[in-house]
Amino acid sequence: MSPKPLRLKPLRIIGSALALTLLAPAVAAAGTPDSANTGDPAHFIVIGPQHGGLERTADSVRAADGQVVQSWPEIGVLLATSRDSEFAEAVRGDPGVRAAGASRNLAEQLPENSGESDSETLEKRRGTLTTGAASRAGESGEEPLAPEQWDMRMINAGKAHENSDSGKGVTVGVLDSGIDPDHPDLAANLDTSRSVGCTENGTPDRSQQAWAPTSSGHGTHVAGTVAAANNGVGISGVAPNATLVSIKVVNDEGFIYPGSAICGFMWAAEHGIDVTNSSYFIDPWYLWCQRDRDQAAVAEAVRRAVNHARGNDVLNVVAAGNSNWNLSKRIHDTNSPNNGGPTEDRWAGNGCQVLPGELPGMVTVSAVGPESSKSFYSNYGIGSVDVAAPGGDSRQTADTPSGNGSVLSTLPEGEYGFYQGTSMASPHVAGVAALIRAEHPRWDARMVNAALRQQADTVPCPKSYDTDGDGEDDAKCRGGRTGAGFYGAGIVDALEAVR
Repeated sequence: MSPKPLRLKPLRIIGSALALTLLAPAVAAAGTPDSANTGDPAHFIVIGPQHGGLERTADSVRAADGQVVQSWPEIGVLLATSRDSEFAEAVRGDPGVRAAGASRNLAEQLPENSGESDSETLEKRRGTLTTGAASRAGESGEEPLAPEQWDMRMINAGKAHENSDSGKGVTVGVLDSGIDPDHPDLAANLDTSRSVGCTENGTPDRSQQAWAPTSSGHGTHVAGTVAAANNGVGISGVAPNATLVSIKVVNDEGFIYPGSAICGFMWAAEHGIDVTNSSYFIDPWYLWCQRDRDQAAVAEAVRRAVNHARGNDVLNVVAAGNSNWNLSKRIHDTNSPNNGGPTEDRWAGNGCQVLPGELPGMVTVSAVGPESSKSFYSNYGIGSVDVAAPGGDSRQTADTPSGNGSVLSTLPEGEYGFYQGTSMASPHVAGVAALIRAEHPRWDARMVNAALRQQADTVPCPKSYDTDGDGEDDAKCRGGRTGAGFYGAGIVDALEAVR
């Protein structure tokens, strides 16, 4: 019986990465609860004592006409719902309550159907560009689609596989839209027993329906970059012997709400995950600001969850974002909140941060194209980016049969396709982290984090950066010969990581 032919899904461009903005609020959110538009209760984060139990906190929630829908006593956080638009204000200062705030836009209203599929809408919101794919058989001894994997050659992944166990014994949790459990390049590496869905009020659901993809191939694409098997089928990932766990945090409308992200980090902390990849920002605010009491409460809850994961020796890798913003400077946000309610015109400054990307201890990744230059869409900034990795760039040409400058990886239903975005860059780093952890099993997450920077290849700042040919620089790189403004410590190198 002849082997099933590889299918490369022809994908058209469905969204601009620059449509996303990561800007910050100067004033508190105004509006009525999401229940005003949908008839459903509004969602709130309630912060209790970090140690000592949440009994009094839960009592205060109920006394204020709220309902506890999820509890994380390990970090002192509750997720509550209420039909009272003043719930957060009512519960603040009550016994056992340190802070409280709406975890979604207080005027949530999904837009009218635009004629796009749910998958197209999600990819557009995530800022991931997709481009057409072309197939070519590989040379003897390599994966059939390896000639298209310029990204793996850039970081010396193949040479790393020849000199290591390729991530064996290390588990990578993919916090995303789900992983296809039947894909021939992923099935053998996917641990279904530890996979989970977190999209229903932050409540873990271990059923396959909850953690498998339903509206997007984004998570499956990310997973293939991390750990597609070296099995003679399709492609190979950065760490092809690593174990994958699907931790689904993206709902079918394409949103990652705080409760889902918190659930994801908590699950990783408690289920033996060594590395997580987060190719997203938390909705509905592109930046969450301390001066807003609602947003400050959410930021504290997510910070506690991430710290809990770090305390359980999880290394967390995150995408920098796709808006070509200098995250070390103030940003003008006109697109938050992003889930259907009225948006605000605001400036981001000190005290505002992208969640989870700008939390302490995260490894934040910018993207480069096949010419090793910052991708035109990638966010950047000294102190905001830790390392860089291949994310693809349609304005750069790859030395491959197709010349496609985007990243080729797995898609649901056994397919393959090209995507570009910092979403594609961060899983390369998660894969390299898996290689390091496999080679140095006694190293803790802090040591692996340091090693990622030490093994990276420095890329100096370019003399000019005009990606669209209009004669003007599209971004300013700071850091001179270090290139730190665009690339952090540099582009990760899988071979150096295992030496």
